[in-house]
Amino acid sequence: MHFAQRMATVVLTLGLSAGLASCGFYLKGTNPQTTPLVYTKLELIMPKDTETLEQKLSVYLTASGVQLSNASDAYVLRVLEYTPRRHELNGKLVETLLRLTVTFQIEDQQGNPITEPRTVTASRSYQYDVATVNTDDQQYNYLSRILIDDIAQQMTRQISANRLPKARVNATQPAQTTP
Repeated sequence: MHFAQRMATVVLTLGLSAGLASCGFYLKGTNPQTTPLVYTKLELIMPKDTETLEQKLSVYLTASGVQLSNASDAYVLRVLEYTPRRHELNGKLVETLLRLTVTFQIEDQQGNPITEPRTVTASRSYQYDVATVNTDDQQYNYLSRILIDDIAQQMTRQISANRLPKARVNATQPAQTTP
């Protein structure tokens, strides 16, 4: 009897999985056509000391179908601001809050904005007892890498889903008239 219940559970699970797959269900991020056609070629322009973010962005953007290129027809993904912050609350336990804020936009090769600047933020916190072995540096380094990875994933998702608002036309430019 026990074997029959196991088999029924396995058959039911496989049947439901097959039903999901046959209706077109797929996990987020597994669709190779998620990147909008206009952003399939990007050049990354980053501030100094952001090599880790650049590496993570390269991996995630390439996996989502973006070709990283310096070609004249490539759009530019420019990181305008990269701000890591570390706040410590001292007491018997020290609590450290890490926050990373990145502002970016997509531009054409001449530097004209295609999208409005977008800011993404990630934060993590940890605690440690100063009376015990100090693992602050190890936790800080580990969580800093996690924050950068999280930011790179957020940026890639927003670019892939085309969730970036288009840049507004400058109001000081004269309106074009058609004859």
